[in-house]
Amino acid sequence: MKKALKKIAAAVLVSAGVASLSACGSSEPRSLLDSIESGEVILGTKYDQPGLGLRHPDKSMAGLDVDVATYVVNFIAEENGWASPKIKWRETPSAQRETLIKNGEVDMITATYSINASRAKSVNFAGPYLVTHQALLVRQDDTTLQQLSDLENGRKLCSVTGSTPAQKIKKELPGVQLQEYDSYSSCVEALHQKKVDAMTTDATILYGFASQYEGEFKVVEMTKSDGKPFTNERYGIGHAKGDTESTEAINRALEKMYSDGSFEQFLTANLGDDAQVVEQGTPGDLSFLDAK
Repeated sequence: MKKALKKIAAAVLVSAGVASLSACGSSEPRSLLDSIESGEVILGTKYDQPGLGLRHPDKSMAGLDVDVATYVVNFIAEENGWASPKIKWRETPSAQRETLIKNGEVDMITATYSINASRAKSVNFAGPYLVTHQALLVRQDDTTLQQLSDLENGRKLCSVTGSTPAQKIKKELPGVQLQEYDSYSSCVEALHQKKVDAMTTDATILYGFASQYEGEFKVVEMTKSDGKPFTNERYGIGHAKGDTESTEAINRALEKMYSDGSFEQFLTANLGDDAQVVEQGTPGDLSFLDAK
């Protein structure tokens, strides 16, 4: 009896060791196509952005990024004759997106993910699937903030750690007091409590919050001295570095999304009248990364 118990214990230890090794090995990036074929994908998005990526109290997901991601994986499944995969959603804060992809914790990310040269060194990008511009969210009764230069002289500006807008504001406005929070909803709350004077990020995100807090905030467009937008933010779909096959499949899905009218439907459903802040992207064209 004792020998039998020892054998069982040894088997349990071996099994645990294998499981441990398997867990350690799971830090490799995931193949989107392999996951779709297997019947289950893990998609990253934001959980706190009205109109783009929002998780409701019942844990259901809504928003433009959610609709785009769902369309993409279902198109790829249909294109290959596979069943539509089960989708698991994963919250992906701005500062963690590349890490989550590299560690194999998500298959792909649609989370207001602006494509830039630095990020493209770590992950593959499909898209861009839309273009928007950086703007400001201010309190409705604030008449002192009407343009970018009004942020100088010590005004307190909130943005999110690891986001493109935060990096660009640091460079452009050395006189502003930039306060970085871990989420956009935290920035909105700080603005509501008058701890900061304004919040900056993409116009798509800001209009979503302005509509959620109707009458409390307004969006101020940011332009350069020549009248052009302060930035062009091109949203892409991030996934494993070097996975060209998945990149091409996603881009085909995005092209179909435009041609069959689905993208326009997603825009209207999620952004309504504010859909004007979005321009259609050109999937597969990343030539802007080489522009100086």
